[in-house]
Amino acid sequence: MPTKAKTKTKAAAKTEALGQYTRFDWSMKRLLRNKADYVVLDGFLTALLGEEIKITALLESEGNKETADSRSNRVDLLAQDSNKRKIIIEIQNNRELDYFQRMLFGTAKVVTDFIEKGQEYGKIGRIFSVNIVYFKLGAGDDYVYRGRTEFRGIHTNDLLALSEEQLKRFIACKEVSEIFPEYYVLRVGFFDKPPANPLDEWLYFLKNDEIPKKFKAPGLKEARERLRVDRLTPAERRAYLNHLDATRHESTIDESIWVEATVTKAVEVTRKMLAKGATHEFISEVTNLSLASIQRISQTPPDKKPQ
Repeated sequence: MPTKAKTKTKAAAKTEALGQYTRFDWSMKRLLRNKADYVVLDGFLTALLGEEIKITALLESEGNKETADSRSNRVDLLAQDSNKRKIIIEIQNNRELDYFQRMLFGTAKVVTDFIEKGQEYGKIGRIFSVNIVYFKLGAGDDYVYRGRTEFRGIHTNDLLALSEEQLKRFIACKEVSEIFPEYYVLRVGFFDKPPANPLDEWLYFLKNDEIPKKFKAPGLKEARERLRVDRLTPAERRAYLNHLDATRHESTIDESIWVEATVTKAVEVTRKMLAKGATHEFISEVTNLSLASIQRISQTPPDKKPQ
């Protein structure tokens, strides 16, 4: 029978394997839903949006589910700040080719869900869509992108602005773009440099589930206290372990599907280029396939899969 000392050592090892802090996606659903803990979300959004944010409420939406079963979830969290602006926060671990459309659907649904029947369109509040993705979304070199809606003259390239009457009517908006949803995409996997500002410190935490003592970004001090693995109850620990297992499993399946689709496309392109008379060397340069792979494809009938 194991001694107490050995039992403690095993427990400590298990905690260390889990990491010091819980993942942010799980924390949003399970640990940050009390008003006293909004300060963590406040800090994250303040670092991202460059203005002080105070969350006053978490709003119900079909994405606020506690099960981890859900590629169909619209959002992970829908909040409202002190200015009654809606803020969508979604964390996505799985690749989705139509993720941009998913972002659009999320903001459109929030607009329709939270405008009352007969309410003037001018009463629609601002919406921010914050998307934390752990896969390669789109093509680009940055790790944080911001999307706004602007209208420019096709002949003059001038920016369409609000009229004096509209400025008086929409007191909270100074520009046309502020009426439309504003999108943020944080591509966590692309963050690979020493943190240089509060947002970088948050990106470091999102990527590594670690918060170095020197980090001073708003909300991270509170995250150190509230998101510690060793503070979890036995039930929370079991739920967290299940979440980690589910996330790893889905990521593995997703990666397999992605690789299979990529290989299938490369084979298809190779066969088309072979039919056009392209050299194996040129095809290798275009597709990144080895010459041996291209040779096998050239010798395999179209209705069979190259080995």
